[in-house]
Amino acid sequence: MDMERITNRLDSLFEKKDFEGAKELLAYWLKDAKEKGDLRGELSLYNESMGFFRKTGDREHAVNCAENALRLVEELQMEETITAATTYINSATVYKAFRMAEKGLPLFEKAKVIYEKELRENDPRLGGLYNNFGLALLDLKRYEEAVNLYKKALEVMSRVKDGNLEKAITYLNIADVCDAIRRDEEYSANYPHTEEEWERNIEKCLEKAKECLEDETLPRNGYYAFVAEKCAPGFDYYGHFLYKAELEKRVREISENL
Repeated sequence: MDMERITNRLDSLFEKKDFEGAKELLAYWLKDAKEKGDLRGELSLYNESMGFFRKTGDREHAVNCAENALRLVEELQMEETITAATTYINSATVYKAFRMAEKGLPLFEKAKVIYEKELRENDPRLGGLYNNFGLALLDLKRYEEAVNLYKKALEVMSRVKDGNLEKAITYLNIADVCDAIRRDEEYSANYPHTEEEWERNIEKCLEKAKECLEDETLPRNGYYAFVAEKCAPGFDYYGHFLYKAELEKRVREISENL
């Protein structure tokens, strides 16, 4: 199975927001892999399908894909491989997306051990792991652990070409931690911060995120549009309405030119 060709086609459909076409593509090749007994191909397609169903909010199918992917990792005896780590992250991210963050933590931990052992320190997959792991920890009010992972994500993405896109996401994630702490009365009692100080911390994160997105060396391509669309609600939430509108304008312009 030519997974590179399939994923390239899938990316193209995502960029055009042809979700029905993406669903049909995944279903066709998953059926083909099962009929041919191609377990590795099946695993790859479950990993791709997890992302699709998570983005479309289909809890039942996303969780089903996660469980099948984890089963195949065991059947193929791949538990200590990078492929397994990626599967653990994808599955844990599904659980987090559907309010089962606690269930995903052991999977994030296993992935972290493998990635930190097998990947170079400038591998963007490490940054993705730290960001997603941090989001799950934030859901569970483990704020300091989340921030520590976000800091590690920033270090990794500072070494990566066009890493400013992921750094923008990370700075918004840190802003969300600050916001969560200040709203958590029990936890915020441990911090001698005033409301104004929390606001300043959040604003610093937002300004750094903007700086990253305004990096003129970044290609204005489908991935830029994906990140801009992902960041826009964060700026909206914190009252940066004009910048949110600017990001949405860029997304439209990029989409029209694809």
